[in-house]
Amino acid sequence: MPSIRLLSPRLANQIAAGEVVERPASVVKELVENALDAGADRIDVEVEQGGVKLIRVRDDGSGIAESDLPMALSRHATSKISSLDDLESVSSLGFRGEALASISSVSRLALTSRTEDQEAASRVEVEGRDMDARISPAAHPVGTTVEVRDLFFNTPARRKFLRTEKTEFNHVEECVRRQALSRFDAGFTLRHNQRVVQNLRPAESVQDRERRIGALCGQKFIDNAVVIDAEATGLRLWGWVALPTFSRSQADLQYFFVNGRVIRDRLVAHAVRQAYRDVLYNNRHPAFVLYLEVDPASVDVNVHPTKHEVRFRDGRLVHDFIFRTLHKALADVRPDDHFRGATAQSFSREAAGQGELPAEGAPVPAQPWNGQPEMPAAGNYVPGTGFGGQSAPQQEWRASDQMAFYKSLGGGGSSSPQTAAPYGSAGSVDASRTDYPGSADDQAEPPLGYAIAQLHGIYVLSQSSAGMIVVDMHAAHERITYERMKRALAEQDLKSQPLLVPVSLAVSQKEAALAETHGDELQQLGLQIERIGPETLAIRQVPALLRGADSEQLVRDVLSDLIEHGQSDRVEAVVHELLGTMACHGSVRANRQLTIPEMNSLLRDMEATERSGQCNHGRPTWTLVTLAELDKLFLRGR
Repeated sequence: MPSIRLLSPRLANQIAAGEVVERPASVVKELVENALDAGADRIDVEVEQGGVKLIRVRDDGSGIAESDLPMALSRHATSKISSLDDLESVSSLGFRGEALASISSVSRLALTSRTEDQEAASRVEVEGRDMDARISPAAHPVGTTVEVRDLFFNTPARRKFLRTEKTEFNHVEECVRRQALSRFDAGFTLRHNQRVVQNLRPAESVQDRERRIGALCGQKFIDNAVVIDAEATGLRLWGWVALPTFSRSQADLQYFFVNGRVIRDRLVAHAVRQAYRDVLYNNRHPAFVLYLEVDPASVDVNVHPTKHEVRFRDGRLVHDFIFRTLHKALADVRPDDHFRGATAQSFSREAAGQGELPAEGAPVPAQPWNGQPEMPAAGNYVPGTGFGGQSAPQQEWRASDQMAFYKSLGGGGSSSPQTAAPYGSAGSVDASRTDYPGSADDQAEPPLGYAIAQLHGIYVLSQSSAGMIVVDMHAAHERITYERMKRALAEQDLKSQPLLVPVSLAVSQKEAALAETHGDELQQLGLQIERIGPETLAIRQVPALLRGADSEQLVRDVLSDLIEHGQSDRVEAVVHELLGTMACHGSVRANRQLTIPEMNSLLRDMEATERSGQCNHGRPTWTLVTLAELDKLFLRGR
């Protein structure tokens, strides 16, 4: 082995550059963060050839004094921390003092800056071949400009891993988008090859912030977003989350910021997925722009060289806070929230010239319906294909079956909550209700309007002042039944059932110790697990609803969640999946003829039910066709 020796400054910086400078977007990120830390109100980013030829970042921040310019390009040199206490409560975006030194070691870098108390600016230049800084006078307003030319000119091995110009610029644009979303008080300009791509003014008001989000994330996102703002136990979560109907095939519209720093965290991702669990279709992904504000001392941002990851002092508290806030916000969404997004999209299409306002001869917006037309004869309907590929009507789940389910929860018949008979059966509509068309007590039109007909025994057609609403009656009733079952289960707690023969389970010592430590929490989930050996567990009780499930696999999954996230919702997820299946079989089926009052009863229940915009499988339960869209179909006003 050769003798131990110190690395040269140039080689040490190039090794550090391997951690910090992955591609041109990494350089832009570090320079923009420095500008924000300097208090800049305006940041201009200019790149050429995707950032390989030139990256120029100009800001109007506090600037750097001439005497500090050579030190600014040295390793581990920073003005943002000076002691361990500062490191444990970092509030700035940058603090490691490696960015400029690492960038200058693999490029030709020039930094021009001027402070407010200086009469003239100064310029420092350095190249990767040698680390000697050359200082000269320059003309520059208060602030700083950093020019990075010929990235990786002296490290060909790194340069050959770069992608095409378009791909590299897409990464730069995404980096600027994240920074612009993190700081609404600063303006941003992005140019590529002398062409302006983004020009964002500072956004102080709520309207300006939503306008910026619409420009960066798409207007359709902000039209379908729910505003979040909650505080508890020293935490604040605010921002925008998209309605479940606005989902994505990829997780490409998910932005989460902790104290203004964009992060990617598994704990946060798990909390969001859990909140969206039974409202997203198949493998769709939610969209959100969320901001978490915490005490800087309670989060460690020094766990990754690029600072993309953080570690929370109390991760479980943060997880529960994020989950409960989003879960409640999504549960509180009602049809009128969907309506605001749908009508806003319609009007925005008109403004863009894609639709036209009704002209002379066009109908005026419909008023609340006050008549009750007769249902067409059954013979006028074309038989539907039914659900699940079956052409014949499915046998409904009787009210007695629902009562049997509630009894299985351990509540008994007399204390079981009230169940709603399937729509279309006798007694399913309360005749005393006054929220149907023609009622004298009507004060305002309900969000889903009033039913006027049934289509093919599958869809309910409703009319409102906004246009025509089409409701999938099976999907809607499925969600209503599912939410009632969940509420009944929550009121009666989860009952456990002892196993006739305990199940022995071989696990690792870590898993066995975890099961022993979290025994009380597992008991609350309906699981009684006893450690009978160093690497052996015995399952003695399981939830009564899951007595036929694979208890061994269930326990392994729960222990895996405890190791990964510190908690598990696996049992709840399996129970809810079972309830969803029961609700599906217990809901009104295709080809069931409903009367007008029964249809309206279904609409009113949808308006009062949590998450009624989607069925248990994430499919939409209703859609709106606005008057403007109908007019466009028939070329009215042209």
